[in-house]
Amino acid sequence: MGGELKVLDALDAAKTQWYHFTAIVIAGMGFFTDAYDLFSISLVTKLLGRIYYFDPTSKTPGTLPPNVSAAVNGVAFCGTLAGQLFFGWLGDKLGRKKVYGMTLMIMVLCCVASGLSFGSGAGGVMATLCFFRFWLGFGIGGDYPLSATIMSEYANKRTRGAFVAAVFAMQGFGNLTGGVVAIVVSAAFKRRFDAPAFKDDPAGSTVPQADLAWRIVLMFGAVPALLTYYWRMKMPETARYTALVAKNNKQATADMERVLNVQLAKDEDAPERRQEQFGLFSREFLKRHGRHLLGTTVCWFVLDIAFYSQNLFQKDIYAAVGWLPRADTMNALQEMFSISRAQTLVALCGTIPGYWFTVFLIDVLGRFAIQLGGFFFMTAFMLGLAVPYDHWTNTNPAGFVVMFAFTFFFANFGPNSTTFIVPAEIFPARLRSTCHGVSAAAGKAGAIVGSFGFLYAAQSPDPAKAEAGYPPGIGVRNSLFLLAGCNVVGFFFTFLVPESKGKSLEELSGENQEDDDAAAAAAASQCTSTTPAPPTA
Repeated sequence: MGGELKVLDALDAAKTQWYHFTAIVIAGMGFFTDAYDLFSISLVTKLLGRIYYFDPTSKTPGTLPPNVSAAVNGVAFCGTLAGQLFFGWLGDKLGRKKVYGMTLMIMVLCCVASGLSFGSGAGGVMATLCFFRFWLGFGIGGDYPLSATIMSEYANKRTRGAFVAAVFAMQGFGNLTGGVVAIVVSAAFKRRFDAPAFKDDPAGSTVPQADLAWRIVLMFGAVPALLTYYWRMKMPETARYTALVAKNNKQATADMERVLNVQLAKDEDAPERRQEQFGLFSREFLKRHGRHLLGTTVCWFVLDIAFYSQNLFQKDIYAAVGWLPRADTMNALQEMFSISRAQTLVALCGTIPGYWFTVFLIDVLGRFAIQLGGFFFMTAFMLGLAVPYDHWTNTNPAGFVVMFAFTFFFANFGPNSTTFIVPAEIFPARLRSTCHGVSAAAGKAGAIVGSFGFLYAAQSPDPAKAEAGYPPGIGVRNSLFLLAGCNVVGFFFTFLVPESKGKSLEELSGENQEDDDAAAAAAASQCTSTTPAPPTA
């Protein structure tokens, strides 16, 4: 590899410096915004139902119809899936940096536009909200492969897992902040415009200012993304892309000397690498990395079925087990406050600790052990909820919530983190962003299944609900059994994914092997061309 090897070896051996932490914050704030935007919708869907679908003749608060609720919750995931595939591919074609700011600006603009959703009635508002949330998801999707790839290519091999995990851990703070913002907004409006409970005054339980509350919550997601735009644009291209894909070793060396504040040995006369440039759909890729890509995609797919089902519909689960008051005993802002408080508590006690356990232990225990253990314990806790379900719902709802929080903990101290990290490590540099995008898109396909499927599956098989247009569901208990089954599938497919702890990206991706093969072929060719011809008679 000549001069390229020197700059990449220097990156692998570099001491942890201030720039590494700066990169974590810059890339991590994108994930902070991603989580805030994706999960904040679950905090306001009940409020949307009470505002736009209230029937004055009904004795129950308005709720979003199942198809509308599925669309509002799931449309962002459809955009995210498309964004992961498109920007993942673009990141390998144009470079990580050139695409990085584009995704952030899409997120900022669509956050604001989501809060400004307009229409002459409920259908118009929901349609424009879904339109803007699709494009919001498109921008979020681009952040996944680019952030993961940039951080893995900047990091040294000793602490690479912790650095990439720290970027992803910002998702937990985004989730928490969404709950805090919703609490503050709902509490502020409630104190100023107090309204009677629904059962006391159905028509007056939703004050006009409630329509402003959900818009503020959604639009706030633009703030952290906008604050980091300048610094994201100042980041140089990663040395691995510049050296291995753009073939500009001199620029790669200069960029890394500047950001890491080190002097790297230069070898500008090093011969250019002549590695075989096989593509994503080639037989050679299938031979070398096909089972790895199968493992990362299937594990992420089944994980997100369970993870996003839990996140988006935890408010319904809490209501089903009696942890939240009945909707008709509260006004609209009280309900938003109660839902936000419950989800914030679970995020604080279960979600965030799980992320940071991964950050501190991933380079000690390894990716394989954490992912395998996470799937195992998620299965165990979901079965622990589902088997004695009647006990939890009838006599111990607080115990149910504690067990439920443990599933979040082991999702994040487990496959929710590792499925993000590993695809950014094990594929060649020229395909790294694309393969991460493909893996992440499989995850979002699982999220779509979870957001649409769980909504219908968790419905109680109630004839009265069927007459009202609700599809026949299998109930929360049987849904938990299905989610446990998804985790079992993830457990076994984890064995297709290699351990990447302590290895260089080139060693993991096989690019060193490609170089050795190319060098051997070149040497053999040179020997053949310089062998003197036998004398003629």
